[in-house]
Amino acid sequence: MAPVEQDALAVREQLFHDRVRECIICALLFVSLYILCHFIITHFKKHTDFTAVHDDEDAAVNRIALGLCTFTLAVALGAVLLLPFSIISNEVLLSFPQNYYIQWLNGSLIHGLWNLVFLFSNLSLVFLMPFAYFFIESEGFAGSKKGIMARVYETSVVLLLLTLLVLGMVWVASAIVGNNAASRQSLYDLWEYYLPYLYSCISLFGVLLLLLCTPFGLSTMFTVTGKLLVKPRLLEDLDEQLSCTKLEEAAVSRRISSGKASCWLNLNVELLREQFFAIRSKRRKLELRHQASPWQRNLGYPLAMLGLLALTGISVLIVCFHVLELLLDDAAMPRGIQDASLGQVSFSIFGSFGAALQVVLIFYLMVSSVVGFYSSPLFTRLLPERQDTPLTKIIGNCVSLLVLSSALPVFSRTLGITRFDLLGDFGRFNWLGNFYIVFLYNMGFAGLTTLCLVKRVSWAVQAELICAFGEDRDTGTAAGVSVCPPPPPPPLTLSLCPGLHKLPLPVTRSRPLGKPC
Repeated sequence: MAPVEQDALAVREQLFHDRVRECIICALLFVSLYILCHFIITHFKKHTDFTAVHDDEDAAVNRIALGLCTFTLAVALGAVLLLPFSIISNEVLLSFPQNYYIQWLNGSLIHGLWNLVFLFSNLSLVFLMPFAYFFIESEGFAGSKKGIMARVYETSVVLLLLTLLVLGMVWVASAIVGNNAASRQSLYDLWEYYLPYLYSCISLFGVLLLLLCTPFGLSTMFTVTGKLLVKPRLLEDLDEQLSCTKLEEAAVSRRISSGKASCWLNLNVELLREQFFAIRSKRRKLELRHQASPWQRNLGYPLAMLGLLALTGISVLIVCFHVLELLLDDAAMPRGIQDASLGQVSFSIFGSFGAALQVVLIFYLMVSSVVGFYSSPLFTRLLPERQDTPLTKIIGNCVSLLVLSSALPVFSRTLGITRFDLLGDFGRFNWLGNFYIVFLYNMGFAGLTTLCLVKRVSWAVQAELICAFGEDRDTGTAAGVSVCPPPPPPPLTLSLCPGLHKLPLPVTRSRPLGKPC
């Protein structure tokens, strides 16, 4: 064999080995994410939906739908990790350019991961999640033999009709927006135009949803962190709260006992029992917080609040600086590239420290957007409950998280949080090149975040100062927790003699009870 043929064969063999290595790495990463998401969904799902006690067919259908939900959640988690993984890979290659053990970390692998996340996001949003929802709601066509295949046929027909409806709406919308022969001709290309255009609309919706949820979540993070951590004694008197909770628990317990033992009292025992369990749970949480160490009490809470304030302030400053860049330099506009050249230059002017800060800010903004999403009045009902979340709510949560996470790379690049350009089809969105949309988006984020922070922090500081100086003892609230005195009991009624039993007379506790008539 000639030397030229040997060299060509060696090159093809090297390309083959590189391709196999990339496929193995992608498969391992996805399997790891799938297993993690399986444990997360198992923690929230309702187990009665997957048992074969009532109907084996329904249990099998629910398990199939649960697998599709796990796949979608794994794709969502992969979309969240996509941009941080790319930034960290660039810094690693920049720090160790000739290291043999990291040669597998190259631009081809990163570009392949971006393309896979984009493909699976389209697949999950357009096909898998609608199929899972229609699959669990289907029963088979009338007159057909019952079974899983009958449900599959009905779901496939309904999904086909829905796909035609959505594609028709996209065709009409695109023809109205781009009213020319070239745009109408491109509509017949399904793969090159339809799906990217549809995903561009979904991504725009996700970015707008992030614009609304993230500022609200940034302000809500302070409240959520304050509930999870133990506050210093200056801001919170746990001894007083614990003693008042114990007294309230004892009072409700006595009311339950008196309601069972006396025929005079017409009490809602079930309501009182639920109130008793809630107060007991609150008392146990207060006891756990009361056992916290002084370091955790006096150092953990201030550091956490300072960290949240610093991350939020840095995010707003970066966005404001990016607004100035948009006015002065066209290179600040988000754009897409097809070749990922990693390991050549850092994406931050501060080097590795700046890249690490970008990764932290991306994760912080994602967590804040999720907190804001579940804290908003429109989506509070979607909040999953441990071991008590029905499958339809799981599907809704997976779709919502996928929409938010798939828009995260575009969201971070549009706000200037990172300089890493969008790879693959993420940079083909039509609205990314519009200066006015990008500029107004940055201004809206900075304005909404500042407004939410000023409103929430000013109220929180006012409440904490009132609580610290003891001006709220009369109302019985401290640090957002209701303490003594307990709420007044509902009016009691006496079961009187015949003829007067229909007149409910309010009775106070100080009035002694007479003998029955």
